[in-house]
Order: sequence, then C-alpha cells, then structure tokens
Amino acid sequence: METKNNIKKLRTRCSGASKCVALLCALILTAVFSGCADDGYEYDDYHCNLTIDNSVHLDNTLAASMNPMVPGIFCKISYTLKGGAKWFLFENNANQSSESIFNAVDDRLNSHLRIGKQNALIIGYGNAGSPARFYAYDGQCPNCFDLNKIPLREHRLTLSFGGIATCPTCHRQYDLNAGGYITKGDDGNMLKPYRAETTGPNGVLHVY
Repeated sequence: METKNNIKKLRTRCSGASKCVALLCALILTAVFSGCADDGYEYDDYHCNLTIDNSVHLDNTLAASMNPMVPGIFCKISYTLKGGAKWFLFENNANQSSESIFNAVDDRLNSHLRIGKQNALIIGYGNAGSPARFYAYDGQCPNCFDLNKIPLREHRLTLSFGGIATCPTCHRQYDLNAGGYITKGDDGNMLKPYRAETTGPNGVLHVY
C-alpha cells in the first residue's frame, strides 16, 4: 500500500519527461518489493533490469505478447544501430516483426545494455495454466552460451508458433509456455525465467 501511495505522489508532483522517468522508477521499486515473495519458481540469477514503456512506443508486436487474453504468443526483443541511433527489434512467434527507435528515456536508462545477457530477451504469457503466467527468458541458449567465455559467441534461440524455443547449436528445445523446461534434446540446463511483469499490451514491461 505504501508503494502505491508513493506512485500516486510521483504522478502529482512530476511532469513531462521527468514524470515518465519517475513513474518508471516507481514501477521498478514496486517490482523489487513484490519480487521478494517466494512463488516456488527458480529464477535466473542475472539481473538485466530492462524497462520498456509501450504506451510511448505503441508497438503491436510487443503488445501482442503482453496480452493475457491471448497466451502463447512470445516476443523476442533485441536492439540494433541504424544511422547512429538505437532501435528496438521485436519479433514474435505469430509472424509479426517490427522496430521502434529509442526515445530519451530508453537512452537514459541504457536500455541497450539491459536486453538479457547478450542482446536477446523473450517475453510472453504462457498457456499452460489459468490464469496465464507472464514469463521472461534470456534469448541465449542456457547450455551453449557462456557469458565469461572469450571470445563471446552467441547461441540465440529461435521461436516457433507452439511456444517452443530452439537452439541452432545444440538443437535443444525449450517449452516457453511452462517455465522453460527442455522438451527435446539432451539433458541439460532448463531456460530459467527472469522475474518480470507488465501492466498490459500498451503498458510498461519490466524484466529484472
């Protein structure tokens, strides 16, 4: 309750760009406190702290994966540079893809450094239970990618319509709908989820 009251105070005191930054910080604060509860899941111990405000970007590809009414749609998030500017890249398993240029808040938050361990995140609602659970996973294979290896080599997962992520290197398949368990291939590490939440399709995404 105290956190909600703090958010209300921020809304009334701030304006313009500063209001947007303040509200995003408030959401992060809320996530930190709510994330302390034990919900029985084992989470990835890497903290990327990515926040995307889709009320500003209004990206349909991203929005489709933040809608609890249509679970099973997962979006892969990455970024690229074009003409000196940073752009989010969105691609989901419903054959949608799009891009959106970074705004001032994205630049201020250093969002390009927060997209998973190596420029790839996967988010979406799983369809294995009711109510649908919101998931966020790293976009690199947990059995092939090594953050400490030099040179750093990507093993970026690909998405399929059924909510399956496949590693092009080891060919393991992971079930995104049910917590990232291996469904095909050799035994190994599951795809552990990050802590994540969204306020809706055209709302705020926070992965931490």
